[in-house]
Amino acid sequence: MKTSLGRHSIIPLDPRDQTCALCIGSVVLTTGPPGSGDMARRALKLASWTSVALAASGICLYSNKYLDPNDFGAVRVGRAVATTAVISYDYLTSLRSVPYGSEEYLQLRSKLLPLSVRPETELTSVSTPGCNLLAPCLGRHPRKSKVHLRSARRLCELCCANRGTFIKVGQHLGALDYLLPEEYTSTLKVLHSQAPQSSMKEVRQVIREDLGKEIHDLFLSFDDTPLGAASLAQVHKAVLRDGRTVAVKVQHPKVQAQSSKDILLMEVLVLAVKQLFPEFEFMWLVDEAKKNLPLELDFLNEGRNAEKVAQMLKHFDFLKVPHIYWELSTKRVLLMEFVDGGQVNDRHYMERNKIDVNEISRHLGRMYSEMIFVNGFVHCDPHPGNVLVRKRPDTGKVEIVLLDHGLYQALTEEFRLDYCRLWQSLIWTDMQSVRKYSQRLGAGDLYPLFACMLTARSWDSVNKGIGQTPVTTTEDSEIRNHAANYLPQISQLLNRVPRQMLLIFKTNDLLRGIEAALGTRASASSFLNMSRCCIKALAAHKKQKTRSLFRRARISLREAVSLWKINLQELVLHLKGLRLTGWVWALLCWLLPASH
Repeated sequence: MKTSLGRHSIIPLDPRDQTCALCIGSVVLTTGPPGSGDMARRALKLASWTSVALAASGICLYSNKYLDPNDFGAVRVGRAVATTAVISYDYLTSLRSVPYGSEEYLQLRSKLLPLSVRPETELTSVSTPGCNLLAPCLGRHPRKSKVHLRSARRLCELCCANRGTFIKVGQHLGALDYLLPEEYTSTLKVLHSQAPQSSMKEVRQVIREDLGKEIHDLFLSFDDTPLGAASLAQVHKAVLRDGRTVAVKVQHPKVQAQSSKDILLMEVLVLAVKQLFPEFEFMWLVDEAKKNLPLELDFLNEGRNAEKVAQMLKHFDFLKVPHIYWELSTKRVLLMEFVDGGQVNDRHYMERNKIDVNEISRHLGRMYSEMIFVNGFVHCDPHPGNVLVRKRPDTGKVEIVLLDHGLYQALTEEFRLDYCRLWQSLIWTDMQSVRKYSQRLGAGDLYPLFACMLTARSWDSVNKGIGQTPVTTTEDSEIRNHAANYLPQISQLLNRVPRQMLLIFKTNDLLRGIEAALGTRASASSFLNMSRCCIKALAAHKKQKTRSLFRRARISLREAVSLWKINLQELVLHLKGLRLTGWVWALLCWLLPASH
């Protein structure tokens, strides 16, 4: 057997070789019996046609505005893997230029690696009131802050490029203001305003496939420009044939197909990062996405949630949940009543429309306290775009409009009651009970950190009483800044607590962000509303557990007395406010004439 290289050199080969062909440019390497040259020519022809097909596909892809290379799995996976690798390498090499054993080295390493769980007395020590979450101030290290910022920007770019599920997860991380380093939360917050938009061609396609008709057959008018776009869908204003104005929520067409693959990719990447950084536990994030995304992608489920919460909170005359039009709703299209208003964090809108920010804050607190403590069914995405405020056109009364009901957390009765008891303990500064119920909720020896994460207050403030010591701007900013110091412990805690706690953390942080924007953060009134709901929930549970009319009467009496005490305390706070206002007014009246 011999090998021919084109028409040139002849080299002897092992006679056991039968057939082989390899195309290299225009040179063909062939081996085999007579006729093997035909096989080589076929291989060359196949390779040529394949090259032409790939080139044509590439030209078509980049010339067609409806085809996006970001939709191809290889591109998405490659981008995610590359970003993860670069971020990991950045963190791994952040210590290289620091002299080994130096103070700077030890300080940086303490922020990269987990601190061991220490005895309670050491963990709960505080050197300066309101300094940080738990322990003495370590200061923010500029080198570590730069690494966080670089990594956060890379992660944000990845989310914007891969869109869909990646943006959803990025938004979730951006909402954890008091749990993650500020560099991450402030950078990822832009994802709420940078969600992708589907083209009108794609919108028409989804409506045609799901409703079986064209847009012009269903609507008198349909605005091409969406009112808003989110990670999974966008909303258009339209007018039905009978004249009703509606909001049409249309799912991005590619999200459904990509979501399961994206979650699998995230799971693999998180497991890979865990091999490099065993102390950082972020599998909880993947688990939450895996559980919640299918629910959020089912708009019929969202419609059912909307009707359930509207019925559940119907006694609140200040709450408006848009009506669902089921006859024109599917898993990917949701039609609802159109309701306009300003975002709940827009103080200028409220000032223009003479809406009292304190009233809005109280209503929001009552609404969410009732959801969490009494009903155990919680709207878990209260970012400002999903909570609107307005004055009703007919009565002029202030109204809160609750939108986007895709993500709810149903709390188990055991969890709900333990959470009630924990908040009561925090409000009334019963530290033994704080420890007991924090540990029952999975915090273990990290219960001081757990209490600080729940309240977004320093451990010193928790010990003094969160209702007694108002939060200061200094304390709030320092808690945000020093969250980075406890990232390993926070990730450990998030993996330890029940899964339903994770969305509660997110909801708490979003609500605190709204309160901060309105300037009503941690008011005594909000804590009294929470305590009132806790008392009602625990009393209702006790009544269910007994059949004795006498015991039920006793429980009702205790409940009434406890609620009366809270009402009395609220009245005292109100009178103090009026008295202080009177003093200020008298002082101004005394000073102004004197100035003339």
